[in-house]
Amino acid sequence: MAYQSFEDLDIWKRACRLATEVYKNLKDCRDYGLKEQMTRSAVSIASNIAEGAERNSVKEYRQFLHIAKGSAAELRTQLYIANRIGLLNKSITADLVEETKAISAKTQALVNHLNKTN
Repeated sequence: MAYQSFEDLDIWKRACRLATEVYKNLKDCRDYGLKEQMTRSAVSIASNIAEGAERNSVKEYRQFLHIAKGSAAELRTQLYIANRIGLLNKSITADLVEETKAISAKTQALVNHLNKTN
């Protein structure tokens, strides 16, 4: 299937699922500062993938993909902190970190693909 919209991208779908999982796992969290940072980072990943895909240049697309990767690194850091302070258990943290790493790697693969085709 040819690319029609960012909604077709597996990486965007995975990033949306990740954001949803972060929200679900933090729904009862009373540490509002960390909760807000984590949900914003998670939402930023999918949002930047979408925004970049809708830009009119490959250069801008790559730039937004790099921002998405940065947000993934930010979220990963926050997940480790949330685990260390007892906000998330080890299993949930490991699952979310693994998915964040996978999304980051796929984002880099998309950047590499864009570099080769342009």
